Amino acid sequence: MSILQKHAVLEKNVTLLAIFAFLVVTIGGLVQIVPLFYLENTIEDVEGMRPYTPLELAGREVYLREGCYVCHSQMIRPMRDEVERYGHYSLAVESKYDHPFQWGSKRTGPDLARVGGRYSDEWHVDHLRNPQSVVPESVMPKYGFLEAKLIEGTYIGDLMSTNRIVGVPYSDEMIEAAQADFLAQADPDSDYDGLLERYGENVNVRNFDGAPGVSEADALIAYLQMLGTLVDFSTFTPDASR
Repeated sequence: MSILQKHAVLEKNVTLLAIFAFLVVTIGGLVQIVPLFYLENTIEDVEGMRPYTPLELAGREVYLREGCYVCHSQMIRPMRDEVERYGHYSLAVESKYDHPFQWGSKRTGPDLARVGGRYSDEWHVDHLRNPQSVVPESVMPKYGFLEAKLIEGTYIGDLMSTNRIVGVPYSDEMIEAAQADFLAQADPDSDYDGLLERYGENVNVRNFDGAPGVSEADALIAYLQMLGTLVDFSTFTPDASR
């Protein structure tokens, strides 16, 4: 009996077809599921990663609220064209504190996974006010109104507490000092030593929008200027066991 004839028997017999389909699905499922029981951690820890500062976390909330993720991804795939354009491919650890993460491939605008430090704060302010003034072909809407809305960070500690519930390692000290750290990061003349002690030296401290007070623009730019800057890829060596 030829292979085609054997296959025809399988196709015409509902019971045999169900049995073989079950076996294929079972084997495929085991191949995917069983290895997970032997992994101690599915995310490789990398030096430099930390939770968002209160100001960066507030900026991320603005980012989500305004739907920036609809046109911008934060995921550089390990493909030559993407790596050459955007930088080192994205690591899972870079999104370990994201709820929800911003991975995807929808790019009406460019990927933002490595946007931190690529442009000046002034560029970001101009870009938010009038995107077409710096990128003529941009279809991005204007977000200048973010500069006018001042925020005090009154409830940022509550947001951090909520994030701690889902696994972000904010300490009691971080949450207690949340509002003070929120204000300190946007004021280079403040006493921000405690902020750096809690979150590390790789924290940008400055008046991001150049105007008095802490605005939503300050928070958003602080978030954008952090993206892709926490991992030193010049010293990063992937774990060969993964």
